Amino acid sequence: MINKTKKAQALLASLLILISVFTGAVKAGGGAHGESLGEALLASVYVNDSVFAATKNLNSIKLYPGGMPFGVKFFTDGVVVVGFCDINNGSGAQNPAYSAGIRVKDIITAVNGEQLICAAQLTATIEKCGGKPITLTYKRDSREYTVTLTPVYSEADGRYKTGIWVRDSGAGIGTVTFIVPQDYSFAGLGHGVCDSETGNLIPMQRGIVTAVTISGLTRGLPGDPGEIKGYFSSGKCGTLLGNTEYGVYGILNELPPNIPEGPLPAASKYQVKEGAAYIWCTLDTNTVSKYTVEISAVNTSSDTNKCFTVTVTDPALLEKTGGIIQGMSGSPIIQNGRIIGAVTHVLINDPTRGYGIFIENMLDHMPDQLKQPVR
Repeated sequence: MINKTKKAQALLASLLILISVFTGAVKAGGGAHGESLGEALLASVYVNDSVFAATKNLNSIKLYPGGMPFGVKFFTDGVVVVGFCDINNGSGAQNPAYSAGIRVKDIITAVNGEQLICAAQLTATIEKCGGKPITLTYKRDSREYTVTLTPVYSEADGRYKTGIWVRDSGAGIGTVTFIVPQDYSFAGLGHGVCDSETGNLIPMQRGIVTAVTISGLTRGLPGDPGEIKGYFSSGKCGTLLGNTEYGVYGILNELPPNIPEGPLPAASKYQVKEGAAYIWCTLDTNTVSKYTVEISAVNTSSDTNKCFTVTVTDPALLEKTGGIIQGMSGSPIIQNGRIIGAVTHVLINDPTRGYGIFIENMLDHMPDQLKQPVR
């Protein structure tokens, strides 16, 4: 049973921590970049006491639109290799990890047969090896490999090293897309959280959701996407349960006080039309605000996070941000009284335009643990 009134058991540090934004940015005609997640088969509607059940009528789904920022702090499932650094042991430069076949984007999951929890654990094992071989287990393209390598002694650092840079955690901010009224499960971003070095989806093991205060913004310009700036407020307000190409998913401890409207019905992809719509998002006033946009180039066959084009038409938003900026990913899009999707990307060469994802795609890819009956 989900206790939707349970208070957070652990608090974040009380210091104000500056954080980056999760973003989707694309060059016109190019690929995705950035950190920087018939009718529907799955839908958020109560049927026989289940939050998610097969249905042919998305319009019976009622969701609160988001628009408020949220922060996440997460740890990866293992550690991600993000780079290499050769080691000079007095007889020339060496890199044991690279020589053993490890490459950028590999995910190291175990060291000497023990599950790898964090980067500090890997570092400690290497430094205490005394020059003896160690065994690393890692994943690449969903396949698992095991290699044995011998760390070398770094004359400059006075310790044993393998020559790799790894990452085990991260943090950032995005925008909530929708909240399920019955249990406060939510989705945000509309695209995944990707590693800034590798561009790969981060294999998230666990994460917490925090409140965010927006402290400022940088206006977007052609060739230079802007961004929303903010910091974590102290306290945990939810748990992150999934990181996918269609968004991040989790559950909130309680309903945010600044819900802008709703609940509203969800739209199927076939109900998304070219024409006027509006979005909800939060800028430096720290208030969820409404801005007009135009929807075009709707591709109902798309099973990605770029399903249609979003063009900002609101004069106030254009004046303030230049259009879509980083950190607005996840802003819910409303058309004809329905939630049709979320903003996901900005075109780097034209910040007035970007892409959106169908709400249907986001619902389809919610994690299984958020599709269980709620009693």
